[in-house]
Amino acid sequence: MRTILAAAMLVALAVPALAQDVGLGSAQPTGAGAGQTKALSFANGRIFQATGFGNTFMVTTKAGDVIIDTSLPMNAARHHALLRAEDKGPIKDIILTHSHGDHTGGVKAWKEPGTQVIEQASSVEFRNYQERLAGFFAIRNAAQYNASVGALAGPGGAIREGMNPGNYAAPKLADVLFDKDYRFKLGDLTFVCLSMPGETPDMLNVWIPELKALFIGDNYYASFPNMYTLRGTPPRPALNYVESLNKVLALKPEIVLPSHGVPIVGADKVQKVLTQYRDAILYVHDATVKGMNQGKDAYSLMREIKLPSELYVGEGYGAIGWSVRGIYEGYAGWFDTDPATMYPVAPNEAAAELVRIAGGAGPVAARAQAIAASDPAMALRLTSAALAVEPKNPAALAARKTALQALLKASKNSNESGWLNAGLARVEAAQK
Repeated sequence: MRTILAAAMLVALAVPALAQDVGLGSAQPTGAGAGQTKALSFANGRIFQATGFGNTFMVTTKAGDVIIDTSLPMNAARHHALLRAEDKGPIKDIILTHSHGDHTGGVKAWKEPGTQVIEQASSVEFRNYQERLAGFFAIRNAAQYNASVGALAGPGGAIREGMNPGNYAAPKLADVLFDKDYRFKLGDLTFVCLSMPGETPDMLNVWIPELKALFIGDNYYASFPNMYTLRGTPPRPALNYVESLNKVLALKPEIVLPSHGVPIVGADKVQKVLTQYRDAILYVHDATVKGMNQGKDAYSLMREIKLPSELYVGEGYGAIGWSVRGIYEGYAGWFDTDPATMYPVAPNEAAAELVRIAGGAGPVAARAQAIAASDPAMALRLTSAALAVEPKNPAALAARKTALQALLKASKNSNESGWLNAGLARVEAAQK
């Protein structure tokens, strides 16, 4: 698994905007589909799926084929071989549900003379945003997706060289851009591309009425959605998800095909699963807004808000607490009403002063070690403070390692695990 992760990160570091929301923990592991020998088939052999670090779909018609999402470059050749074994008609269109690299990375493998690439119009700015912050995302993705310690270099490290391409440097990808919807007929099938913002502002869904099939992109997968991703993202408004899911439910699809994981098959099951998913998102949103209006802070709400059992959809990728804070700060921004936060004194600078008052890193590290097993999150905070004073303090590094290992052992979330592993890598590097 770590070999696969490292390979994925080499691709991500070469094209920094590439590795965004990829892999879904237990729902869609990084190496998903590696042993697949035959494409999955749905809708009486009209839809085929190649599984991977992002799925690739092929829809066959009497006049040619349509590809929906193209996964990462590392999957492109395998996906191409799997799907072309099922049908070798001309590739007329490539529809990209959104501009994350695990959906766009294989376009070159599929595009033929005359093939049209279709995207929602917001993809232009979203692609520029990713390219604009190429160096930033290279650092963050390296941590989240378990790259080597060398790849975790901070500001000024080699990873940042040449990664400031400008504000509008993303290359053009789409031949067709649309705002609200785009409809075309190919052979015996109708393809309706619908703007469905959710995980990204440029998210689109594809509805094929003759097959009662809906390709939902990343607006659904087998976990609470990543409404805030730790590597960084613009706000992902919860009500956008809700509105988009309502539109899907109104279509009454009989099969919903997500870009991560396996399809939801059967009209009743689709309604049940997506209604629960929508209601879970709305519950977290409304509870957060209620708490904000009561004057509660983000950290209190992160601790308090839990989904009722009937709405719990898992947290293998997104997490309730991160989403609560994402909603809170998406509405209110970074200022928490404490006048101290108006000024450029970092929290660790103030923490370092408190450590000095407490007698230095030693006593703080000792306290962190004492609680590392019972309260590892607090121990992690204490070691951050101690290491702000003495970055190489052996006791603080040891306590931090213990806390990180305890949190990693308990983690069932792929993104959380990635960052905990990155923290361990930094500790181990500092201990050498």
